[in-house]
Amino acid sequence: MGQEREDGAGATFAQCGGAGAAGIKRGNVETKIIIATHKPYWVPDDPVYLPVQVGHALHPDIGYIGDDTGENISSKNPNFCELTGLYWAVHNVDADFIGLVHYRRYFASRRRRFAPKKQRVITGDELAEILQHTNVILPRERHYFIETNYTQYIHAHHQRDLTATRRIIAGKCPEYLPAYDEYMSKTHGHHFNMFVMRKELLEHYCTWLFDILFELERELDISHYSDNDKRVFGFVSERLLDAWLVTNRIHFQELDIVYLEPQRWLKKGTAFLARKLFPKKQES
Repeated sequence: MGQEREDGAGATFAQCGGAGAAGIKRGNVETKIIIATHKPYWVPDDPVYLPVQVGHALHPDIGYIGDDTGENISSKNPNFCELTGLYWAVHNVDADFIGLVHYRRYFASRRRRFAPKKQRVITGDELAEILQHTNVILPRERHYFIETNYTQYIHAHHQRDLTATRRIIAGKCPEYLPAYDEYMSKTHGHHFNMFVMRKELLEHYCTWLFDILFELERELDISHYSDNDKRVFGFVSERLLDAWLVTNRIHFQELDIVYLEPQRWLKKGTAFLARKLFPKKQES
């Protein structure tokens, strides 16, 4: 069934903005999973999924609803990546449970493990059954084995990103520091910015998350970063989820991921080893 933690429903949340959540709704609930995409792509024929064009404020329309209606941060997409879709969803989607997946990466069904890729994508009906038993669905943890979450990040990006993030957490919500430090010392964690959450929980998470990220945005000078490293706030956000989950003792279940495109594991593994052996030179 995957790893589980104590249910956070009705608990008093550690505060860094945001409020505690009400009791969970059971039975006939509505779930909406947004698919963050920047180009036309295959979409599952299931009403639970809603393709959203992220960065719509900056790019030509591709036929999907954009993340620039209502309250939004669509113009920040080059630096916040799929988080502009998440921000739009939590402020503009009316559903009991809201989720985020990527156009090439979905949660996998537990029932069709050996089916062709597109048929392995989990359906709304199967999600509804799982959500009768948990408030949060996550992808299985990613394992680095020979790198901690901290060293993997600084070998791939900029150490100052995490230094500033930790300082912000210490100033705004120090009760999250033990879980944040523990996560950084581990060699595994929940990444990818993929999840399904009861909306009240997601509202709390996003209030906490974006409060930290917007402060980080004010503090960091990324003008000299590469285009990839300028996606810093999306990258950092992946390293914050576990601290929020642990601190608030949130119950969750895990699902496998189905990748719709080849993953080129040899190329990725070679790049991973190269970054460890020849890490990026950090600023003083």
